[in-house]
Amino acid sequence: MREDFLSPLDGRYKNNLADLRSACGESAFAAARVRAESAWLLTLESLHLPEFKPFSAKEKALLEKIFSLSCEDLETLEKIERQGHNGRPATNHDVKAVEYFMADKLASNGHKNHTHWIHFALTSEDINSLAYGQILSAAVGEVLLPTLETLRKELALRAKKYARSVMLARTHGQPAVPTTFGKEIKVFESRLSRQIEQLKKQQISCKAGGAVGSYNAHVAAYPKVNWPKAAKALVAHLNKGRKIKLFLSPVSTQIDNRDSYAELFDNLRRINTILLDFSQDMWRYISDGLVKQKAVAGEVGSSTMPQKVNPIDFENAEGNLGLANALLMFFSQKLPVSRLQRDLSDSTVLRNMAAGFGYCLLGYRSLLKGLKKTDFNAAAAKEQLLAHPEVLAEGYQTILRTSAISGAYEKLKELTRDKHITAESLKQFAESLDISEQTKQKMLALDVLSYIGLAGKQAGGKK
Repeated sequence: MREDFLSPLDGRYKNNLADLRSACGESAFAAARVRAESAWLLTLESLHLPEFKPFSAKEKALLEKIFSLSCEDLETLEKIERQGHNGRPATNHDVKAVEYFMADKLASNGHKNHTHWIHFALTSEDINSLAYGQILSAAVGEVLLPTLETLRKELALRAKKYARSVMLARTHGQPAVPTTFGKEIKVFESRLSRQIEQLKKQQISCKAGGAVGSYNAHVAAYPKVNWPKAAKALVAHLNKGRKIKLFLSPVSTQIDNRDSYAELFDNLRRINTILLDFSQDMWRYISDGLVKQKAVAGEVGSSTMPQKVNPIDFENAEGNLGLANALLMFFSQKLPVSRLQRDLSDSTVLRNMAAGFGYCLLGYRSLLKGLKKTDFNAAAAKEQLLAHPEVLAEGYQTILRTSAISGAYEKLKELTRDKHITAESLKQFAESLDISEQTKQKMLALDVLSYIGLAGKQAGGKK
């Protein structure tokens, strides 16, 4: 029987999100918890506690690889939690299930000496915070950031390619002045670049301070140990090879403060807002015929209108980025807030963070797909510009101001507003003015196809 899904992330879009699933899916989260417990054992050994027997090389090797969970391991974890395993009743507690799973793993490999040190002095939320930190780091650093970098490079290439491709700019939807398509793309590339640089600097907080964050049990067992320093060593171990780093919250309640989560989500929301803006502009350029789409063989644009090639990738991006932002905004508002030491209303929300990333990634990949199917329609852009010679009014009145011509703006307003203007009528206007020949020639030299200021240079094109 065909498996059904509540969410398109695991149905329609499943194949497009495999790398994200590997980074922050449920299996990845389980592995991150095991990795956190393993790293804590290694940290405890480094403290040279008198009762802690040093690991053998074989035991250390096992701890370093134990988090590579097989399908069988994942099934065992689920059994421990929901059904019971190895004579134990069901834990009905996912973190305790991880502790028992690790104890069984060590024991089955002949290493029983350290099973009682697993989860030593920690609370569940210590492991959860360390695990969520890891999967957030992996999702953003290994999947979202590389995709955003690819998108940024694609925008930069197109900005340069179309640096001097002239088109009509509109303000308030009305013909304004000429610009270039490359410069308009460069605006989005520049905005995106700034946010990507901020995203690279984001760090994710975590904790390992026990039941209420004060290292109570730690100190009771070993009062002379510098436990915050040990917790920092634990985090450093988990940070190896990461682009997005974890850091230890200096003080917390039972749960991590999660302000850093909000900072990360808000950064992604700004990125998504920029790209949503870009999606809508591309949709309009396609609608106006300024951007052409390449037809894909076999692809259907409409069930009844065979001629249509719809801008579906930009529409898909807009929808998914909007969905992502709705989730990310809720995460930012919800997760830093908890009653007193903690309440469990965050638990189900945390489990849905990956869904927000899924909609982000779908949006980014839709934009990349859409861009590769489009090209600038220079002929249509030229035709549109030539139909609006009145856009030179700005240049005309500005040049007149340099000669201290009284009422320069008003003269051009009278000439152009609500009237049909041609290139010839503009020329006649310039010729009729009592101004210096130099000023007159400067006005007559203006042309809609070259009146682009520094747009070409701003877009990265050659002078």
